[in-house]
Amino acid sequence: MTETPHAGYLLLEDGTRFDGVLCGAETDGVGEVVFTTGMSGYQESVTDPSFARQVIVFKYPHIGNYGISGSAMESDRVHARAVVMRSAVNREDAPTAELGWLDWLRDCGIPAISGVDTRALVRHIRTAGSMRGGLFPADVPPASALDTVLAEPAMRGLDLAREVTPERVTLHGEHNDGPLIAAIDTGIMLSIVRSLVERGARLELHPCTTTPDELLASSPDAVFLANGPGDPAALDYVVETVRAVIGKQPTFGICLGHQLLCRAVGLETFKLPFGHRGANHPVKDLRTGRIEITSQNHGFAVAAPDGGLRVERDEPVRWETEVGAAELSHVNLYDRTVEGLTLLDTPGATVQYHPEAGPGPNDSLYLFDRFLDQVRAHA
Repeated sequence: MTETPHAGYLLLEDGTRFDGVLCGAETDGVGEVVFTTGMSGYQESVTDPSFARQVIVFKYPHIGNYGISGSAMESDRVHARAVVMRSAVNREDAPTAELGWLDWLRDCGIPAISGVDTRALVRHIRTAGSMRGGLFPADVPPASALDTVLAEPAMRGLDLAREVTPERVTLHGEHNDGPLIAAIDTGIMLSIVRSLVERGARLELHPCTTTPDELLASSPDAVFLANGPGDPAALDYVVETVRAVIGKQPTFGICLGHQLLCRAVGLETFKLPFGHRGANHPVKDLRTGRIEITSQNHGFAVAAPDGGLRVERDEPVRWETEVGAAELSHVNLYDRTVEGLTLLDTPGATVQYHPEAGPGPNDSLYLFDRFLDQVRAHA
């Protein structure tokens, strides 16, 4: 499908403007402007619920090279508000392509812009921090556009789990004979569902508003805490549920789930200046010294037990919680932020990154095997 290009611009809440050519749906797209460093995975990114209410800047210049396919969906729809690119491509001739990238964005009603100096934009975000922004046609006055941007709620304090959670309980892998895992679905990615089901698990997805009794009603063998969007500090009702089930069954969390379990054992969370998003983040296992290249997508992080925002030691940090001893087990080597938690007196562990990495590095896939081995051993 051929579209007549229209000039447009991205306007940030601090008044900074980046011009380009509009190439998506003909509508404004306003949200928190964040960047991702992945060289591939553009379809997975925009359909990841963790990108809800965000405008994604792709740092890699060429986006759309291999088209769109149904197998690359991470949820049932696009969650990103808009897309910003240096050089957008609308190819349909890749071996797995079912549709062109830009055609698909238009069909989904998602605005996009190409021709933007994304290197300068990313450098600005790294300096000034993630902030609200939006895409607008060139004929929209900047003053009017800025009013629209400032009317968008800031990410800090937002409960977005309620916007992406399912309305009812669903069961995946029902024909498997492995452990039954009850998951709090705060925006789970389909690649996580596949990673567990392919290993023989039965996965029961619950709305984020589920109660402890509802979560444990089917006598699951373990509890899983999923990824998702928004501020973990706005999810105290989920934290209370998590706190009530810790120790009753093995508990494992990824990304937002990591943050929620950490809050449940008394740690605080904070907003990162510009977040961690991409497929090239080095994380060190403080027990083994092993370094893994990980896929990440989060704008908030966990503070250390002493309240510090960095973990300077290269060995596990241990302390006592209400559910027994715990230790910080992994650290991000970019900024020394917390990347993992292990409970020592009850089965439980978390990682801030994405072991399933769809697409991305496979360094951490073993964590799903380790989790299910722990579940079977506890049964």
